[in-house]
Amino acid sequence: MIGYMIDAWRDKPRHPDMRVLDTRGPGHILFSPWHFAGCLLTIAVMAPRHPLLHVHVAGRGSTIRKIILVHFARLLRLPIVLHLHDYNYRESLQRFPKLVQLAARSMFRISNKILVLGLDDHDLVVTEIGVSPDRVAVIPNAVPAPPPRRQSSGSHRPVHILFLGNPSRRKGLHDLIAALAMSPLRSLEWRMSVAGGGNDISTFRELSYAVGLSGRISFTGWVDRTQTAALLDSADIVALPSYAEGMAMSVLEGMSYGLCIVCTPVGSLKDVIEDEVTGLVVQPGDINRLSKALTRAVSDPALRVQLGSEAARVFAKKFNAAHYPDRVRAIYHAALAATPATELSSSGDWGLDG
Repeated sequence: MIGYMIDAWRDKPRHPDMRVLDTRGPGHILFSPWHFAGCLLTIAVMAPRHPLLHVHVAGRGSTIRKIILVHFARLLRLPIVLHLHDYNYRESLQRFPKLVQLAARSMFRISNKILVLGLDDHDLVVTEIGVSPDRVAVIPNAVPAPPPRRQSSGSHRPVHILFLGNPSRRKGLHDLIAALAMSPLRSLEWRMSVAGGGNDISTFRELSYAVGLSGRISFTGWVDRTQTAALLDSADIVALPSYAEGMAMSVLEGMSYGLCIVCTPVGSLKDVIEDEVTGLVVQPGDINRLSKALTRAVSDPALRVQLGSEAARVFAKKFNAAHYPDRVRAIYHAALAATPATELSSSGDWGLDG
């Protein structure tokens, strides 16, 4: 998302100097404190230029790091936009010790502006964390518009189902494999690509073998942007039967390509996909209905085109990354309001923390 956002800004005639600071850093978690210390040092060095910090926060370790970073930035009197991305931040907060909960709530309250992905998170930040509604804005994720899709090589090829994301039970991949193994879907012509990294690939590969689908389900591992685009270009259906999501980028990317979406109404996805209009929606864990929805999508090309076309129309209106800078510009101006000498132009600096 940060990469898409930076690219969108760089396409504008006037854009700020944007620098990405990764507080966790690559590699083993044991090296994270060194990366984090380097980020704090960078912010301290840049502080005299009064940069705006756009801080991206999720649960678990991300919250711990961002508590320290946000309070450190406030000591330096820097403007802060705090951007919440977690798929279930309410639960994440409840799992923290009381002292950490208090510090996390303070992190939200002292930030100049809060960005959330959907209405559920807006309610959490306002009613439970106690941030004034005028400091909270709902801005959904966004992805870039793709190039025109290539023409299909033929009508007799198997329907390509794409699962885009790290394989996990939270994302419902076990349910998806079970649904594909059911009749009559099992006997239809389809293939599936599972594109994503993580430590659980072997578990799901073994599951696909156990239900007799190993020859029809391929596991690509982690894919970069170019590989992701190629998979989306060849796909017909994006399936994501998750149990918890913030706002899944894979669904937005599928919409941008005009693909048929089959997903669950979790997190902010219920604000994105409307059942029978922009996709097919099933409840998490309902394998029978998931199999029936996929059977419809695989066996009915006209339905795929109808749902995909409407999804593409909604994407162009609401989720195109080209419009993202215009949506956040007012947020940045408001966060910078305490420093009127700072202009939102190419001479300014913004820190973007992941």
